[in-house]
Amino acid sequence: MSKPEFWNNEKRYYDLKSFFINTFGCKVYKIQIDAGFTCPNRDGKIATGGCIYCNGKGSALREQGPLPSVADQITTGKALYRRMRDAKKFIAYFQTFTNTYGPIEHLKSLYDEALAQDDIVGMSVGTRPDCVPDEVLDLFEEYAQSHHVWLEYGLQSIHDKTLKVINRGHDSETYCDAVHRTADRDINICTHIIIGLPGEACEDTIKTAERVASLPVNGIKIHLLLALRGTGLGDMYEAGKITLPTKEEYVATVCDILEILPPDMVIQRLTADGYRDIYLAPDWGRNKLDVLNTIDRELKRRDSWQGKRF
Repeated sequence: MSKPEFWNNEKRYYDLKSFFINTFGCKVYKIQIDAGFTCPNRDGKIATGGCIYCNGKGSALREQGPLPSVADQITTGKALYRRMRDAKKFIAYFQTFTNTYGPIEHLKSLYDEALAQDDIVGMSVGTRPDCVPDEVLDLFEEYAQSHHVWLEYGLQSIHDKTLKVINRGHDSETYCDAVHRTADRDINICTHIIIGLPGEACEDTIKTAERVASLPVNGIKIHLLLALRGTGLGDMYEAGKITLPTKEEYVATVCDILEILPPDMVIQRLTADGYRDIYLAPDWGRNKLDVLNTIDRELKRRDSWQGKRF
């Protein structure tokens, strides 16, 4: 067994850049959009306060005042990428909070606006598995007939005990149900998981990854748990109630996960970054490039790659 040739890259995993080049014949860039959404575990429908690791501020754009329209945000994003790179195709990425949480007419107007912009070849929409009723999935199924569409589900952990601790507001069965209902419509699915959640050991995270690997999921984002000032998790860290993974522990767990994922699952993220103004820990997590390079070195040391033990 060896690394799959269809990746067409020099990496030991199937990264998003390679997937886009294979799919579109060129690089494709994701433009982040804040469309003004909130979450049901933040506005009181399910709970208040949000997940314990989330600061609730939203995007930096939201903090600057009234949000620009979706079209204006895309125009700004395209101009930025074109100044830095030879960018020709783009994905509209609805990122901030729960981007399917609202009346279907409102959702459709926002998505239509995004997909109507020049050089937008599709969209990726971040959401929760408890916020995708069938009418929303039906809408995405329509878009998928003519555009490249991803739904990104925040799972974080397959363990219900952990989901309660982090105040997710849904259980693991809700996630599994959402995945199956989405896959039936030929919509690309990306799942988010977090390494280092309170009370979880490496073995627990591996079980989460194994469950994701067993489902019809097309992509994954692996996040490092960050302690941020002003969050419940940040308070726990400053009070000495939790510890966060070392870089060595994190890298080893990421590599263990990559080895058990399907070779065709797109690796959209391998660590978390950002939040410089409220960042508490872990200190090593501030240097995203160093973390990625360390993961590459560890895979090479193991003579391993994504899917080797799938």
